[in-house]
Amino acid sequence: MLPFQNLSGDPEQEYFADGVVEDIITALSRVGLFLVIARNSSFTYKGKPVGIKQVGRELGARYVLEGSIRKAANRVRIPGQLIEATTGHHIWADRFDGSLDDIFDLQDRLTESVVGSIVPSVQRAEIARAYAKPTENLDAYDLYLRALERFYTRSQSANEEALTLLERAIRLDPGYALAKALFGIVVVSRDTGGWSNAEEKAKAASLAREAVHSNRDDPDTLRSAAHVLSHIAHDYELALSTIARAIRLNPNSAQVLMRAGWVHLHAGDYEPALGYFEQAIRLSPLDLEMANMLFGAGVACLVQGRNDDCLAFMRDAARHAPNYTPIYRWLAFACVRADRINEGRDAMARVLELDPGFRISKISTPFRDATLIENMRAAYRVLGVPE
Repeated sequence: MLPFQNLSGDPEQEYFADGVVEDIITALSRVGLFLVIARNSSFTYKGKPVGIKQVGRELGARYVLEGSIRKAANRVRIPGQLIEATTGHHIWADRFDGSLDDIFDLQDRLTESVVGSIVPSVQRAEIARAYAKPTENLDAYDLYLRALERFYTRSQSANEEALTLLERAIRLDPGYALAKALFGIVVVSRDTGGWSNAEEKAKAASLAREAVHSNRDDPDTLRSAAHVLSHIAHDYELALSTIARAIRLNPNSAQVLMRAGWVHLHAGDYEPALGYFEQAIRLSPLDLEMANMLFGAGVACLVQGRNDDCLAFMRDAARHAPNYTPIYRWLAFACVRADRINEGRDAMARVLELDPGFRISKISTPFRDATLIENMRAAYRVLGVPE
């Protein structure tokens, strides 16, 4: 990350520009998905006219974040852009405006917004880069990224491909904690969809525990492992302590916060769950996990009796993931709760279109609250779902 240019004409704003960059570097370094060049290296370019390709070559950086700060009266405008160093292609760009009345609050909000936007942007670019390589030459990291892309497709067949890719990645690198954690998340998705089996669930739980114990300083490993531990292993206490550590390591990660929402839902700790989902949605409005964030927010509203809010979140989630059956199952449940039986039947018709074999007997839930599954079954009987 290059030092931000101070275009305000006010030398006193130099410290603010440098402080913003330092905060963003620190926050990005906590993410764990990619290497972030230290401040001492990137600040050697401060005040020097230098090309992005040169910076990338000299620092060994694949992406370069640059920006500027312009002050007018008591307002400040900060445009920023993320550029792929070798091609000069713009990956992300945005502009932030704020008041200097509370300069530290502005600095915190700017850092939060930039990190929340950049992480999914880099992830998309890395997936595209991995996909451009010949399959036979992929290393464990590229296999992980391909599995991530298959996971985001959220279909049964794509999830099966993701598991195969992750098994290959783990064979290449038996200590690859992030791949082990993602294996579990794919199994969570399959279990939610009704596609998993006992063998892969046992493997997912085992790999999640290995991931937690082998990589306790990577928030992305921890957030995925925590979700697996709550959903698959039903080890709610370990899941809660693991996700709490992930939040401490990277409080600006939308995906960490999203997983925190699910872990707290599973554990029956409903009050903070919706807040985590809403913060994740606000931090990363273009996130590849947006459907899961909206889905989780809908479930959080449902368990708290906020039926109309639940329906709004669920409908939006369905628009983001139109082929993911669990969203429609919960939408149907919510419609019965809200006395919208016709809409509930439409949602259940979509479930049966995507999964003709769906039956009430197939329903399982990772929630500690056992009454939730009984209420769901009762709602499905109202809709005429076969036993």
